[in-house]
Amino acid sequence: MPNLLNNSALPRRTVLRGLGVACALPLLDAMRPAVLSAAEKSVDSETDVPRRMLGVCNNLGLLPENFFPQDAGANYTLSPYLKTLEKHRNDFTVFSGVWHPDVDGGHPADICFMTAAPHPGSGGFRNTISLDQFISERLGHLTRFPAMTLGVNVKQGQRSLSWTGAGVLIPCEENPQRVYEQLFLQGSEDQVRRQIRQLELGQSIMDAVADQTKSLTKTLGPKDRNRIDQYLTGVRELEKRMEASKEWEQIPKPEPIGESPANPDDPKAYMEKVRLMYDMARLAFETDSTRAITLMLDSVNSPAIDVDGVKITDGYHNLSHHGKNEDKINQLEAIDQWHMRLLDDLFTKMKEVNEGPDTLLDRSMIVYGSNLGNANTHVTTNLPVLLAGGGFRHGQHLGFDTDNNYPLPNLFVSMLQRMNLPVDRFATSTGTMRGLEQAG
Repeated sequence: MPNLLNNSALPRRTVLRGLGVACALPLLDAMRPAVLSAAEKSVDSETDVPRRMLGVCNNLGLLPENFFPQDAGANYTLSPYLKTLEKHRNDFTVFSGVWHPDVDGGHPADICFMTAAPHPGSGGFRNTISLDQFISERLGHLTRFPAMTLGVNVKQGQRSLSWTGAGVLIPCEENPQRVYEQLFLQGSEDQVRRQIRQLELGQSIMDAVADQTKSLTKTLGPKDRNRIDQYLTGVRELEKRMEASKEWEQIPKPEPIGESPANPDDPKAYMEKVRLMYDMARLAFETDSTRAITLMLDSVNSPAIDVDGVKITDGYHNLSHHGKNEDKINQLEAIDQWHMRLLDDLFTKMKEVNEGPDTLLDRSMIVYGSNLGNANTHVTTNLPVLLAGGGFRHGQHLGFDTDNNYPLPNLFVSMLQRMNLPVDRFATSTGTMRGLEQAG
């Protein structure tokens, strides 16, 4: 490696090298002159029947007037959208008047749906740990996959619901066939040995560059040292996952359930992709392959999608800015109703799987919602959210003040406690979700 430490500016592509491995650095303030010149363990986890969490964000939300019930409490009247879920009425709770405090900025807020990190559109924003990764850090060693990050039509490298404690984005897997193969296809003994060898080689990265990292950080300013620390924390977290993966490579995978799905390549097949990803999440829970999954439904990045029974004439995002145009609203209603039908199908299939005296849905918390309360106006208040399953007393509409919203992170605290994790705060929470009680 050339001597970079005496230069007034580090080259943008600075790489730490050692023992045959390389670790590229993130963009630092110390690199900017060069850039400018170039351009001028839990109690419950030990039981036989674990608890799990699936977080789903549709980043264009739902038409609020069709989603939110008009009255609150246990005897609320189902809204037009919730009527699609009527047979599961006692299996979910719907919320209104909730938000992530100070998570503003419209569309950029989707990456904060599971983190609640404030002001995502501001300069210098850095995300915080997502709910799934928080769970993964505490329970991930118990399953083959500490967590799974899934997506549909996601803008790769920019959008995800999963973020590490160092604020590093975890990319989404969008191919359901690959998810199925990861869950069930073991590979030959030789392939397994090669995979273990690759994991062992990867573990040496931090050791190999440790001395150079120490020398480099001495020359940097406080902001750059902080960035390096955040970045290398992400690398260390990755290495921990690699170490766990090495152990799991030697444990046989579960017997395949069903057939491997075909991957719909066309982004117009949005609803089919959503259905397949729900199926993959269900199979992952059913085989206890993981206990924390996120699914980003990138509606902003979707074209004029295919919806049975209705001709969709415009891109999903353009439709969301309907301006009260009746034709656009009718198309959005058709899309939203399909989202509800897919949830109905997911809940039904999970209730058909028994786990001891409970069903798979009873043991799995599914939080479905959006970062936008109304995509037409980009507001990030009064978010449409429902929680299904997971061992709570459901069958109610918890309606909070729609002008002075209640913290949605309180729901995350309740979910963590339902997994028997000793937690009383998450992000901007103020406690547990008021009115949501554990069952039995």
